[in-house]
Amino acid sequence: MFRKLRSKGSLVLASAVIIGLLASSFAVASGEGKNLILGKRNPGSNNSAALTSETQIIANNGTYGTRQSNKSAKGGGAIYGCRSALGGSTTGNAPCIRASNLANGRAFEFSANGGTEVGAITSGNANAAPFTTNAHGVATGLNADQVDGKGADDIAKAAHDDALTTAQGLTSFAAVAADGTLGGKRGASTSATTGTGTYTVAFANDISACAIQVTEATVTAAGAAAAELTTDKKTVNVSTRDDAGALANRPFHITVNC
Repeated sequence: MFRKLRSKGSLVLASAVIIGLLASSFAVASGEGKNLILGKRNPGSNNSAALTSETQIIANNGTYGTRQSNKSAKGGGAIYGCRSALGGSTTGNAPCIRASNLANGRAFEFSANGGTEVGAITSGNANAAPFTTNAHGVATGLNADQVDGKGADDIAKAAHDDALTTAQGLTSFAAVAADGTLGGKRGASTSATTGTGTYTVAFANDISACAIQVTEATVTAAGAAAAELTTDKKTVNVSTRDDAGALANRPFHITVNC
């Protein structure tokens, strides 16, 4: 009889231990103030068991308060997610990650061992600013002086060259010899003499909205020169004179500014 009671007592004690262990495991797996379970979701997938206060890890050492690493060739060290609204800390909406150095050292460092890039900043809104800053110092190693591989001097030179090309495109000219031969030119197609002191100079495009200027290209017995646009809006009649005012064959330059 005594042996039977002792067997039943052992069974009751064993059952109590098993129930206690199960209850303890369940308690550790959920709720605040409990231990973390490695390899599991803490405190569980039940939203009612989600933590409602910060979990603080405070250290006082010369390395780091915590360290997370992953030795897999594909795995990352850590991932942080949140559902915070716009504005960040200044509006009371905490960002998913915040590094705050209470002294005067760095708040963050990113380092990659090789590869073609250190990191990426992406957004569901392609027009979003990648980041904002109130710091106006020069970022060492950040080539902010370049746009599409061109430095400030290159950009300034390119702008100057473009402006010069545009200006040149709006300016046509022709150097005409005393016998009507066309020399240096831009935009001019032909020139010819039509008599003593009279010439024609033809341009490739309509120059009716342009200013036309002609000057004799000599200082020997030089006189006045005049220009008149014909009805075809491309050909200019030119007359040159000697120092006495009589028509005379003289070399001249004609400039058309549009």
